[in-house]
Amino acid sequence: MTGTGGEEMGVQAARSRALAVLRVRSRALAVALLPAAAAVILLAGGATGHLTGGVWDALRWVVSVLALLVLAAAAAVALVVARARPAVTPTVTVDEESAPDLYGMVRDLADRLDVPAPSAIALTPDCDSWLEDRTHPAHGRPPPAAEPDGATLPGGPAPRRGDAAPVLVIGSPFLWWMRVGELRAVLAPVVAGTGPSAHPDIAAARRFIRGLDAAAAVVSAGGRRGPLSRAVHGGLGRVVRLLLRGCRVHAAEMERGVAWAAAERAQAVDYGVRIVAQEQVGLAYAGWDRLLTRVALPAWRMGRWPARLDVGVVAALTELSRRDRLAEGFASRLGERPACDLLEEPGAMDEAVSLLAARLFHGGPSGASPDWSPVGWDDYPEEVVDRTWRTDAARLHRVLDALGVRRAAGHTAPGTGGPTLARVLDHLTTPADEASPGALPTPDPAAAPDPATAPGAAPTRAHAAEPVEPAGRAEPPGSAEPAGGDGSVTRTGSPADAVPHRPPAPAHGDHDTHGGHLATHPHVAQPDAAHLEADLPGGDSDDPPGHRRATPATPAAAPTPAAAPAVDEADDDDLAGTTARGAALAAGLSAQLAREEAEASVTGAVAPDAPPAAAAPTAGPAPDPALWDDRALPLLPLQPPRTGREILTAHVTAMVCCAAMDTAGAVPGLDWLDGPSLLFDGVRAADLAPSVLTLVETGDPGPLRTWMTELGIRPEKPVRLV
Repeated sequence: MTGTGGEEMGVQAARSRALAVLRVRSRALAVALLPAAAAVILLAGGATGHLTGGVWDALRWVVSVLALLVLAAAAAVALVVARARPAVTPTVTVDEESAPDLYGMVRDLADRLDVPAPSAIALTPDCDSWLEDRTHPAHGRPPPAAEPDGATLPGGPAPRRGDAAPVLVIGSPFLWWMRVGELRAVLAPVVAGTGPSAHPDIAAARRFIRGLDAAAAVVSAGGRRGPLSRAVHGGLGRVVRLLLRGCRVHAAEMERGVAWAAAERAQAVDYGVRIVAQEQVGLAYAGWDRLLTRVALPAWRMGRWPARLDVGVVAALTELSRRDRLAEGFASRLGERPACDLLEEPGAMDEAVSLLAARLFHGGPSGASPDWSPVGWDDYPEEVVDRTWRTDAARLHRVLDALGVRRAAGHTAPGTGGPTLARVLDHLTTPADEASPGALPTPDPAAAPDPATAPGAAPTRAHAAEPVEPAGRAEPPGSAEPAGGDGSVTRTGSPADAVPHRPPAPAHGDHDTHGGHLATHPHVAQPDAAHLEADLPGGDSDDPPGHRRATPATPAAAPTPAAAPAVDEADDDDLAGTTARGAALAAGLSAQLAREEAEASVTGAVAPDAPPAAAAPTAGPAPDPALWDDRALPLLPLQPPRTGREILTAHVTAMVCCAAMDTAGAVPGLDWLDGPSLLFDGVRAADLAPSVLTLVETGDPGPLRTWMTELGIRPEKPVRLV
């Protein structure tokens, strides 16, 4: 059923479920008051002379004590539920002065839908939009509701906090990628939800559910001292969880009814445009996911945060429309007015949302500092890509020094002691008479230089401790695919530095087979995006960031600096197919990364608030401080740990890229869809990842040496490290 009838049915279904939730609350109150009522009856009977005798006196005492205990427990539960702070999504509030056109569009939409207008608008670094109730006292003073002229009398009572309309939260990628008409169509069902939300029964049921949920989080928090405290919180937790189980089904059906009613009401507004806009929603998911994992994460781990992430989404999706035949029609939309024009200062808003994204997905500081500064897209290749590769290469040579590997290979010129790619190749090459892969190589103590005096052994910045992430199917240098067939990856380090990973695809061959575009050089391929079909709507990609919002993860405690973790069982299984020298080098790199991450976490714990840097961003909107709990950052870590093979492959690839830049004239580059890339004459290099994997897994340097020879890379030449 559609139209008004369907809408009314949705509201009635939601209201009936809300009443069911409120009945659970009433039953719980009745159970708490039942012993007190029995005690009152017994006391009244004794006072009037009807219930006298020793048995009745004893029963009065027992029931009265039980009633006091039950009332005390009920009061404790009610106090915890009332004082607990409901979870709220961290956002950037958009003031009406900074976006009058956006507020005007939302209010006009609410008028057409005949529903209350949202009390405020906020932006989130996510591809989703929703209504959020922020009427709890812990969330600060609610914004004044927009009332029509003459709606209230002068001096009349102010609106109650519970009567305030919910806040409209909009995903920032929608504002930059969508056109104004498309954004309006997408927001119509969301804004229509303010109508059912204003119903008193539905609002009361939602407040009760949020209070129980917040109380469950409070009583389940660790760190309780003493058996009495743990026992009290355990009892409160059991009661709260029992109430939640009784409300769970009814609450889910209530929200389904609210969504049903909102969708039915919104059908009368921009229905045809909304169908087209939903395609842009799916495309924005894919572009935002790739931008975070392939482009933003390497910068965050270097201590830099891209200050224009939303602009990057537009660039990434425009590049996708240029490459992929599936998106040929999307480029024509760029001539229409973008939704970000509804903001007075879109650049400042983009900067605030970009900083919020860094905090949510990486756990970065709340503002700029010497070790946490913004970076522009023009400076990204030099400030992020180049420095990341050279940092990884320096770490690789420090571990080789610790293993006792000689700096000068036998075929190099006398006196050559600088960091060279030939040193890495010679060490990973498997001799014909080498033992089985299970045995580790024996280092040469006489040839091991002092790591403190070795070139490139100077400590790097804490944020520069991580290598470039795998770039997926396009296989740009500085990245590598996992060798496992199931696509699972692990990494030694803290979960705060984690990034999502997709299942690997077979490596490309010497020729580009997608679309018939051949490279101008046999080992330099033209960009192609046919492999991005999995990221488009309906593909076999992972859930987008919007789907991850509902399942936040709390980072685990960082290891202590004194402990250098050994390779775990998963790493042992992963390295079983590699050579003995590769396994030893991967274990050393994993331990070195863990030490650097532990030192970074200790440094951050000692001095969390560094002084502002000279390159601090301009003053503008900032994330709402009342919504933050810095102890739980990052709320949404992006990737599980990597295996030792992944770490080793990334470091060897970084060393190859450094040699290519210093000896063959290559330059670091930024691909909007695949992140850091190596460019020869403006064209991305191809076929590097399969050659590096062959070296790491089998100890055969032949394919990699052939690749380097054809591009003119000199492995015996020293390279510059950080």
